[in-house]
Amino acid sequence: MTDHLTRRALIERAGLGAAALTVPAWLAACGGSSSKKASSTGTAASKTLAKTLVFSNWPLYIDVNEKTKKHPSLDQFTAQTGVKVKYIEDINDNDQFFGKIEGPLSQGQGIGRDIIVLTDGSGLPSRMIQLGWVEKLDKSAIPNMKNLLPVQQHPNWDPNRDYSLPWQSGMTGIGYDPKKTGGPVTSVEQLLTDPKLKGKVTLLTEFGDSIGLVLLANGDDPSNVTKASFDKAVKTIKKAVDSGQIRQFTGNDYAPLLAKGDVWACFAWSGDMVQLQADHPGLKWNLPDSGGMIWTDNMLIPKGGNVFTASTYMNYYYTPKVAAEVEDYVNYICPVSGADTVLKKSDPKVASNPLIFPTKKMLDSVHIIDAKAVNNQDYKKAFQALLQA
Repeated sequence: MTDHLTRRALIERAGLGAAALTVPAWLAACGGSSSKKASSTGTAASKTLAKTLVFSNWPLYIDVNEKTKKHPSLDQFTAQTGVKVKYIEDINDNDQFFGKIEGPLSQGQGIGRDIIVLTDGSGLPSRMIQLGWVEKLDKSAIPNMKNLLPVQQHPNWDPNRDYSLPWQSGMTGIGYDPKKTGGPVTSVEQLLTDPKLKGKVTLLTEFGDSIGLVLLANGDDPSNVTKASFDKAVKTIKKAVDSGQIRQFTGNDYAPLLAKGDVWACFAWSGDMVQLQADHPGLKWNLPDSGGMIWTDNMLIPKGGNVFTASTYMNYYYTPKVAAEVEDYVNYICPVSGADTVLKKSDPKVASNPLIFPTKKMLDSVHIIDAKAVNNQDYKKAFQALLQA
C-alpha cells in the first residue's frame, strides 16, 4: 500500500482553506474557452477529440510517480489518444469550489474545465444538474460504463448516470479502539447510549454521514428522507449530545483523537481508516448492523466542457487496468469492477483490503443520502443548530 495521506487527511492536516482557494486566474480573467458561451462548445454531437483535456480534481487523488511527480495514467491516456491533460488539483472544498464557478455558469459562460469532481453528499452534483449547468455524457463513447459497480449505477439524483460517473467513493461506519471499548462496537445505538463510552464518542459534521447513519439505526431510509424521519434522527442525536455521550462533532480530525485514545469510538470514513490502520493496526472499522453510508466523488462535465473528449477519458478510466493503477495510489473505494482482479497480481495487499474493495455484503448494506434532503434549507439549519448545541 502506498504510504501517503488520504485526500481528506491532506485537506485537514495541511490546513488548506481560504489561502489555498484564492480566486484562480482562469476565473478572474475568464480567459480562453471560459469566456465563450457555455452552449457554444463541447456538444455531444462533436466527435472530434480536443487537443487538451482540462481536469479539476482534489489533491492526492490520482496516481503519482514519486520520482518524476508525473501521473502515469494520464501520460498513458495522452499516448493512446494524443490528448494532453491539464490536470489541476484545485478542489479543496465542495462549497467553496462551487462558489468560484457558479458566477460564470449562471451567466451562460464556461469555466475552462472539461471535467470537475464533486461529492454527491454535498448535494452539489444534483443541484448543478437541476440548474442545467452540467453537460450530458456521450455514452456512445463510454462502453466501459458497463464496468461501473452495481451499487453506483442508479443514484436518486442521477438515476441513469446521464450526467455523472464516480471517480472514487468512501463508506461511513464506526471506527473504534477495541482496547478502550472492551470489544466491538457494532451498532449506532451502542455508540450513542452505552455508558462505558460516555464522553469518548464523536460524530461527523457532514449531514449525509451523521444523519444518514442515525436514520438507518432508527429503521428509516436515508435515500428518501421525510420530515418525520429527519426530526426523529435529530432528536436521537440531540439526546446523546445532551447526555454528554457525544464529545464533539468533527471533520476528519477524529483520526488523531482516535489514534491517541482521546476518542474511543466514532463515525469514521473508510478511507481515513486505511491510513490510520497502517500506523495503528489495533484500530477497527465496521459498518453498523443497521447499515452504513456511501459517498461518492463524481466526474461531471460542466457546461462548455468538451463532451466527447471528457467522455473518452471517462471510458479510459473505466478500463480495469487503468482504474487499478489509480487505485493503488489513492486507496479509496474503486468504482470499477475488475480493478481488484488486476491488483491481485500487482499489489495483493490493496486488492484484499475490504475498505478499498468492499465485499458484496458490505456494498449491499450501504446507502446514498437523499440529495433533496441535503439541499433542504430547513434541514440544513436544524443540523447546524445540532452541531452547535
